[in-house]
Amino acid sequence: MEVSSNTTIARLEDNLEGKLLISMPSIAEGCFARSVVYICAHSKDGAMGLIVNQAAKSIDFSELLEQLEIDELNTDTTSDAASPSHTVHFGGPVENSRGFVLHSPDYFQASSTVQMNDGFSLTSTPDVLKALMEGSGPENCIVALGYAGWSPGQLENEIRQNGWLYCDASPSIVFGPELEDKYDEALRTLGITSSQLIAEAGHA
Repeated sequence: MEVSSNTTIARLEDNLEGKLLISMPSIAEGCFARSVVYICAHSKDGAMGLIVNQAAKSIDFSELLEQLEIDELNTDTTSDAASPSHTVHFGGPVENSRGFVLHSPDYFQASSTVQMNDGFSLTSTPDVLKALMEGSGPENCIVALGYAGWSPGQLENEIRQNGWLYCDASPSIVFGPELEDKYDEALRTLGITSSQLIAEAGHA
């Protein structure tokens, strides 16, 4: 079975907010190779998303807290948050110093949290990191530096050029702990495997 991105394109004018992009083999190099991207915003003005299956290479969670001057909890606390183990993700190549937390909807701050859909919310202020340290943050989250951005019409054109598949986002994939598994897990939601992908789109 051969699969191209045309398999999942019903109408390119569909809003992809809340979907997962899955890179095709035509994207063979660079940060988007074998990437899975959660689309946070998509409109006529462009699109913005976070890569959810790549770890940041040069910083861990404790170092991030230190850079943001967020003190870790006192050692006498019994909270599991005292020893943070969150992976800092590489969210994309745009504004690498800017942080985002994509998380479950059990955490909400009226001034800074955007509800994406029933399963996901986005907060981009240090308050959510402080809440994670205090044990009052979201149950599931991805801490990311940088984001992926597309200018008006760019993402739609990349899909036409067989750059991406897309599928529904699920918390089990987005928040799953094994980054290496997310690409194949996302493909499985479409009923396909990576070996079935083709690099060139078929045309009727």
